[in-house]
Amino acid sequence: MLAGQEKIKKQGSLVTRRRRNIRILFGIWAAGFLALVVGGAFAVYDVRTTASATIAPAPAPVIADLAVAPVADDAPAPVPAALAAALDAAVKNPALGSFTGSVTDAATGTVLWSQDPDRPMTPASTTKILTTAAALLGLPSDHRITTRVVEGSRPGEIVLVAGGDPTLTAQPVGEDGFYPGGPRIADLAQQIQRSGAVVDTVVVDVGIFSGDPLAVGWDATDVGDGFVAPIEPVMLDGGRLRPLEDESPRSATPALDAGRALAAALGADPEKVTIGTASPGTAPMASVQSAPLRTRLEQMVQHSDNVLAETIGREIAISSGSAPTFTGAVQAVTRTLQGAGIDTSGVTLEDLSGLSLDNRIPARVLDSIVARAAGPDAPALRPMLDYLPVAGATGTLSDRYGTTARAGAGWVRAKTGTLSLVSGLTGYVVDVDGRVLTFALMSNDRFPNEARPALDDVAAVLRGCGCR
Repeated sequence: MLAGQEKIKKQGSLVTRRRRNIRILFGIWAAGFLALVVGGAFAVYDVRTTASATIAPAPAPVIADLAVAPVADDAPAPVPAALAAALDAAVKNPALGSFTGSVTDAATGTVLWSQDPDRPMTPASTTKILTTAAALLGLPSDHRITTRVVEGSRPGEIVLVAGGDPTLTAQPVGEDGFYPGGPRIADLAQQIQRSGAVVDTVVVDVGIFSGDPLAVGWDATDVGDGFVAPIEPVMLDGGRLRPLEDESPRSATPALDAGRALAAALGADPEKVTIGTASPGTAPMASVQSAPLRTRLEQMVQHSDNVLAETIGREIAISSGSAPTFTGAVQAVTRTLQGAGIDTSGVTLEDLSGLSLDNRIPARVLDSIVARAAGPDAPALRPMLDYLPVAGATGTLSDRYGTTARAGAGWVRAKTGTLSLVSGLTGYVVDVDGRVLTFALMSNDRFPNEARPALDDVAAVLRGCGCR
């Protein structure tokens, strides 16, 4: 509004000046005054005094109207019976298949509605709710991973020592890789070149991780289909063969690819890159660091990034003294949650991304974690709420709530979960009365094209209920 008013005022002033100048020019012509020509333009002076000039009053100040405001402490909570009645038709939709769920009043921690909440279900990527919570509880939010280069065992050889970071990129300087803020191969190469070292061989040390690089319950085609890469402790753009494409096919040898990119940047032969071990006490040559944990967690949740989930799980394991394997990471996450008083009974995990078909989580567990994050007693978990995609706007919910379940658009924030016969939605919503409600909704045995719209309908009911 203000910008428009200013534009109108300026246009009005221009018309006034033109009319005044015409009158002055006529007077000058009639009197035979000489016009001064400067640079091919006429400069005309109004010799009247400024005594009669008026100064326009200052415009009224613009008061910002906040579009986002805190929820009220005294917003009324839904009545459980009324909420159940409102949800009845939506939760009986046969498109939900085998369905469980839980809804909680975040302010009090009271479960307002549930259906089979203790039954373990295949969670798909809602598993990342557990991974995110454990990372927030067990690691500093500014935690970074360091990738190093040290001298090799002979002149001309260097060792790329992996630290567990899959977000390196070989994209040109000035262009982001898949993970904005991630470190660059170019920075490592520049540091090495500054040292004056002549490099002919690159070795990659992947010893910080151990165990099988693929989890139990993963399909053999998951790598080629672009859902995950073998979990190795250094990768380029999460192992993507097309660096900027989310579901690009992944490399079967991501750590070697990183070493080859460094070799190419240094003018060494990429085909000579091998996996090996850095000798103890070797001189450091270069290092780069990942983005802070808080940035990587947001990227993981927004894009449901399986590689980030698994490597952050290893980060938790290493920090807590567990083995840097799938089993060790799962144990570290479970122990961290239990240590914070979260009941994990019924949880069975083979990975921390949710890609495994053998994972099982009850809706009660997922809902209880988000309820803690949204409630008054667990501030360490609060950042999770900001990571969750917004219905109809961001991340994995950007293309939902557009034509159906419109009442939830912009209000529902949730982590999605999708496998071939699995759909899940875990998050929170502010209802029409201003009350924060958390939820976990889990559907098995139905294809996502049926189940996801049905889940969205349930969440939209929570937004529009007003069940007092």
